[in-house]
Amino acid sequence: MNSFKLYIDTLLKLCNQAIKRNEVPVSAIIVDPKSKKIIARAHNLSIRNKDPLAHAEILVIRKALKSLGKKRLDGMDIYCSLEPCVMCTSAIALSQIRNIYFCAEDKASGGLINGPKLGFSKYLKYKFSFYYGFEENKFSKILVDFFKQKRK
Repeated sequence: MNSFKLYIDTLLKLCNQAIKRNEVPVSAIIVDPKSKKIIARAHNLSIRNKDPLAHAEILVIRKALKSLGKKRLDGMDIYCSLEPCVMCTSAIALSQIRNIYFCAEDKASGGLINGPKLGFSKYLKYKFSFYYGFEENKFSKILVDFFKQKRK
């Protein structure tokens, strides 16, 4: 299995774990692009932890920092199932992650290419590259189905 497929499959598995825990199915992984190894993985835990900051991206950054014993993640990549919000985009920039890859756009709360469009901001101290639209329909459907089920 190629690395990119492994990363997407991991994001899908994490989204499914989130659904089983009644969490919004958003997931993220940190990857070392040199070794192609997944350093850390997480899904949203805001409901379980009663913590509005327990987004997948924040949790995975914390796990990767702890695992690597570092204070920054320069040279690392983050893969997200959904476009990071403003808080998460800022945390990614502060962590000095090199690349952001995300699957589905978040037109309502996204912070990278939607909303304040921090991906294009000249005000972020640390710059990163970003790529998106990977399996977008699949990840969007997971979220739509989750919220439809919630409304029932």
